[in-house]
Amino acid sequence: MSITIADLQAFADAWNRHDIEALMRFMTSDCVFEASAGPDVCGVSYVGWEAVQAGFSEVWKTFPDARWNAPRHFVCGDRGVSEWTFTGTRLDGVRLEVNGCDLFTFRDGKIAIKNSYRKTRPPQRAP
Repeated sequence: MSITIADLQAFADAWNRHDIEALMRFMTSDCVFEASAGPDVCGVSYVGWEAVQAGFSEVWKTFPDARWNAPRHFVCGDRGVSEWTFTGTRLDGVRLEVNGCDLFTFRDGKIAIKNSYRKTRPPQRAP
């Protein structure tokens, strides 16, 4: 069983619904999420199912209106990419709009590693 472009679109749709249960069904039990921001060279690295679930949920706590717009995907064997434009407003009213991508490593028909990257852009005040 392998991941398809349709699977990556369903994963993106779950992100935009803020549906943690649906997201975690795509992940292996020993999954890794490397966030696009944080103190380490890889951002923040969440290792293991529970940590990844918490990391994913933290994104929506930080940006309650988070959206990944116009996703584009490709899959090649056990690797894949999703490109998107992220928009979100923090609780303090600062709005972010950036282009980014996720690099995926697949195993046994699930996502083993989700490594996120995004362009850095100064935050904007929400209108």
